[in-house]
Amino acid sequence: MSVILVVDDEPLQRDILKTILESEGYETHTAASGKEALAILETIHPDVILSDLRMEGMDGLELLEAIPRKPFEPSIIIITAHGTISSAVEAVRKGAFDYLTKPLNKDTLLLNVRRAEERTTLLKKNIQLMEENIHLQKELFKKFNIEGIIGKSSKMQRAIEVMKRVAPSAVTVLIRGESGTGKELIARAIHYCSPRRTKPFTAINCAAIPDNLFESEIFGYEAGAFTGAVERKEGLFKLSDGGTLFLDEIGDLSLPMQSKLLRVLQDKEIRRVGGKESIKVDVRIITATNKDLEKELFSGNFREDLYYRLRVVNIELPPLRERTEDMSELALFFVRKYNNEFRKKIKAIEPNALKMLGEYHWPGNIRQLETVIERAILMNDRDTITVNDIKNELWTGQLKTLSELDIPDEGLDFENLEKEMIRKAMAKANGVATKAAKLLGMSYKTFLYRLEKFNLNGHSVKKTE
Repeated sequence: MSVILVVDDEPLQRDILKTILESEGYETHTAASGKEALAILETIHPDVILSDLRMEGMDGLELLEAIPRKPFEPSIIIITAHGTISSAVEAVRKGAFDYLTKPLNKDTLLLNVRRAEERTTLLKKNIQLMEENIHLQKELFKKFNIEGIIGKSSKMQRAIEVMKRVAPSAVTVLIRGESGTGKELIARAIHYCSPRRTKPFTAINCAAIPDNLFESEIFGYEAGAFTGAVERKEGLFKLSDGGTLFLDEIGDLSLPMQSKLLRVLQDKEIRRVGGKESIKVDVRIITATNKDLEKELFSGNFREDLYYRLRVVNIELPPLRERTEDMSELALFFVRKYNNEFRKKIKAIEPNALKMLGEYHWPGNIRQLETVIERAILMNDRDTITVNDIKNELWTGQLKTLSELDIPDEGLDFENLEKEMIRKAMAKANGVATKAAKLLGMSYKTFLYRLEKFNLNGHSVKKTE
């Protein structure tokens, strides 16, 4: 129940109010003057203050102006005689919640106290929500801060430098990289390090939603626009107003939807499905793809005008196999994450295990690394991750992909196993390096490095057939 402070220089009036309020369960304090009330307010924080207007010394108006409003503002009700109603109205203008006239009616008194109590409760909740929102914004900034992105490799350093330059602006950004390289993480980091950080960040996968649903999802729709549209729905553009909209897998967007997206980027306006009204929006667009958009342009699958609209700034994310300098730090990051989640106490990853992680080619990139570390911690009762904790996870997944190569999985150490896989891949690809690299899920550059490493780059190696 709320706390109430009664301020009145008439002892009988104070006692009557105290009796009525305490009978309703309120914790009630009393003061015989404005000065005494201020002294009491140093130790308690009432939700409601009932103060007489006319008092010796400091009157109700002076008390109203002197009451501290932190940590929250109490709701103040002024009690006045009929002849001083104009003064009570002035008190309301200065911040009092309401006023009551003498003689007081019990029911009217309690009704006004409850209303004042509700107002104070709402104020407290608003303050709490604001504090929680500020805390959440700080946590999001900490989580997605560009400075916190793991990336010592030269390619990641170049990407991070571009992020720092573009974050303060509102330009569109195209993020490119293989699946699992962290494109959405980069998009979020740009958003939360921008002036838009307090506004929404929303994301949608263009490849996962059919055209008819995609249009209504990003633009919204009016009631009756189609069967089942019983009421208006706001789309992601409107919900992201002032913030950032992340369109993942933009290379999979159909040509008709590309045309509609281009119009929004040009006009800064949307129109709900079934609607006639154009709605202004202020949304930053960040897109991502694992496709070769230049190839899609050449084949006619992607609009050239949209391509240049989206590619104001281009960020290239390297695959994990090309940033092995970051492997140890990334792996330990996931160790800490899943230690907390599974309540484990893994302290380290043994050197041979780190070596194995660094030499694996990671077709699933960082997402796959996270899964491997997650399983290793979940199944581990020791304080160190060893080769045995990750070996089966890595090679089982790879052999499923390359089961047709019939690569032996017994009697070989790690390097010999990798060497044998490359030999088998080259044999199956008839010596064509690009084809063998594709079979193994490696980039052509990485595959050539492996050929040289194992001294397999003989005369039989061909780039193409």
